[in-house]
Amino acid sequence: MSVERTRKYLSQFGMDDKIITFKESSATVELAAKAAGTEPARIAKTLSFAGKENPVLIVTAGDTKIDNAKFKHFFGIKAHMLPFAEVEPLIGHAPGGVCPFGVNEGVKVYLDISMKRFPTMFPAAGEENNAIELTPEELEKYTDNEGWVDLCKGWQE
Repeated sequence: MSVERTRKYLSQFGMDDKIITFKESSATVELAAKAAGTEPARIAKTLSFAGKENPVLIVTAGDTKIDNAKFKHFFGIKAHMLPFAEVEPLIGHAPGGVCPFGVNEGVKVYLDISMKRFPTMFPAAGEENNAIELTPEELEKYTDNEGWVDLCKGWQE
C-alpha cells in the first residue's frame, strides 16, 4: 500500500502520525478540499511529468495550471504529463494518491511558489483518501526536493 510507503518515509522525521485518513475519497482537488474542510487552492496537488531522463513531480496549489512556456524554459522540454498507467510504476504512487513523499529513486520533486501564500496546505499521502497538513517550510523540509520554482499560472492576483 502506498500510504504505508509514505508513512515509512515520514517516520524518519517523526511525522508519520500526522497522516490524515478520510472516510471519503480525496483523489481530486475538489474531493480533497471537501474532505479536508478547506478551499481547493490549499490542496497541494502533485503533478507527474516526463522529464529528459527521469520523471518530474511538481507540487503546486490546487487552483493553478502549469504554464507551458515556463515549464519549457525551465526544463528545456515541452510539458508532457505521464500517462495514467505509467504513473505508479515510475513514481511509486498511483494516480489519486501521488505525493512527494517516498517516491522512486531518480524522481525529481519541485515545489511551486504558488503554495507559499498559505499558512498550511494538504498534499496527498500516498492513497486516494489520505493527506497531511503541512506548512510550506515543512513541505520543503520533509521532501527530497530540488527547491522552489515558479512554473504555474492562474493563481496570481
